[in-house]
Formats: sequence, C-alpha cells, structure tokens
Amino acid sequence: MKRQALALLAAAATLAAAALPLSASAQASWPSKPITYVVPFPPGGTTDTLARLIGQRLGQALGTTVVVENRPGAGGNIGSDYASKAAPDGYTILGGTISSHAINASLYPKMPYDVVKSFAPITLIGTNANVLVVSAGSPFKTVKDIVAEAKAKPDTLAFASAGNGTSQHLAGELFKSLAGIKITHIPYKGSGPAIQDVMAGQVPMMFDTTVVAAQHIDSGKLRALAVTSARRIKSMPNVPTMAEAGVSGYELESWQAIFAPANTPKPIVDRLYKEISAIIKTPDMQARLEKLGMEPSGMSPGEFAQFQRSEIVKWAKVVKAADIRID
Repeated sequence: MKRQALALLAAAATLAAAALPLSASAQASWPSKPITYVVPFPPGGTTDTLARLIGQRLGQALGTTVVVENRPGAGGNIGSDYASKAAPDGYTILGGTISSHAINASLYPKMPYDVVKSFAPITLIGTNANVLVVSAGSPFKTVKDIVAEAKAKPDTLAFASAGNGTSQHLAGELFKSLAGIKITHIPYKGSGPAIQDVMAGQVPMMFDTTVVAAQHIDSGKLRALAVTSARRIKSMPNVPTMAEAGVSGYELESWQAIFAPANTPKPIVDRLYKEISAIIKTPDMQARLEKLGMEPSGMSPGEFAQFQRSEIVKWAKVVKAADIRID
C-alpha cells in the first residue's frame, strides 16, 4: 500500500511538472488568435468609442485582431458579468467604467460579480467630465432656465441617462439634489439611444460624457449648457461648469478603464498594460482623447487597483446620500 501511494504521488508530481512548460509555452505564444474586447454598453457610447479606437491599434501591436463585442444592459452589469466568467487566458478583455466597477457595487443589492475580486485591472484609460445637453431646438438656454422651469412645474421635466447607476444617472441625481428640483429619470440601455432621443426632443435633457456629446454639439444638433467638472475643459472652453452656471458645489467626473478576468496570467496582463499604455501615450491618441474631452491616464495595474478601491468608497457615500436603490 505504501509503495502504491508513493507511486501515485510520483505520477502526480510528474504530471504537474509536465504541465508547467505547457502553461509557459501557451503564454509565450500568446496571442495566437483574436482577442475579444467586451463592451457592456450599446454601440455609440463612450466605452464603445474608446474600444474601437484602442482595439484597432492594440491588434496591430500584438499581431492579431481585436474584436469589439457589445453586451449591454443593467448599467454595464450584463457585459461585465459575461467577461468575468470568460477563460482567464488573455483572449477576453473588458471596457470597465465608473458605473460597472465602482458605482454599481453599492447601487445593486445583488451583483452577479465582484467589482474587485472578479477582475484583473489593466489600466485606466482616462477621466472625463459629463456635459448637460439639450436639443438645438430646446427653449432652455441656460441651467438656470431648467431650474426655474422645474421649480415652477415639479415632476414635469425629465432627463435621460445611459442606464441606472451610470455616471450620467448620478449626474442627474446630483443636479436634482443640489438644485432642489424634482425631475424624472429615464434610463436607457446606453448613451447611443439616449442621446438620439434628446436630439429628437423626446426627452428634454441629458448629462452625457464629452466623448459622446462633443460630435453632436459640434454639428449643432445639441446645445451644451454646462460641464460637470470643477474646472472648464479644454475641448469646450466656452461652456461653464455647473457651479459657474448656478449649481454651487457641483462636481462629477467619469472614468473609463480596461480589465481582464481574474487569474489572467500576470505576464499577459503586463503585456496588455505595456501595449495599451503605449497607445494612450502616443501624440495622436493623446490629441484624440483630449479633443473628446478626456484627460488621458495610463495608470499601471497596481495604481489603477488603488484608484478603483478609492472610487468604490467615494461613490458608496454618494449613492447613500442620494438614497438611490435599484432592485
């Protein structure tokens, strides 16, 4: 019996040793097939726009194809959950956001994934302000016009958002709280469909990221009333901050990042970070991001992990103060 047990242990050790070169070999040959870049929102939104900008260049850098796959719903939860359950082999990455990886942790009582433990952080792409927009034909010319109308006729105005728990949603809730007004929230499954209805006049207003709204403001289809950052942004120097527009104490900025499923091998995470951060730092990408109203970042995985944890704590306090709940 003792000899048999020793034989079994020796066989197990041999198998384990044999598996190590295979694992190392698989990592060394990575990538040998296309990489899927999951976007937990519909086409046309900020996360989708950045995925297509970065994905094309990342594919070129790695000598493969990066395929963008949209899986929208539940404020980014559906696509993020899908990515969290993918094989941790470097062939699935996720466009994570302030909502899917910070706000939702305190907003939803039952999350299908852990915003920290289910993922390996790769890098923070950048931060950006939201901008309060109305259609070009709207009677509202200033933030004060909206506040005056909302106070005169409570609950008759509405604002669209990219979904429950998104930064666009929180921006509207913060506006309501600080301005002391009552306006109705209308959640969509992403920025793309939401902003289309605002341009068409179906919904009076929306807080959207500068990445999505900029092109429609430039084309004259939307009117920008204020940005949500503490300071005016370079891409919209003539647009006041919410504080300047009369809503004292208002400040909110969104962020976009890239994750891999938890347990993705560190060498692969490090390679992804190296290539993506290099892409973010190129002059043309810096210029592109700044034109979209983003402040480029490129944090290391460790730096980004610390930043994400601080954001979870910060937004838990905001959600609690605003008494926002999603069942």
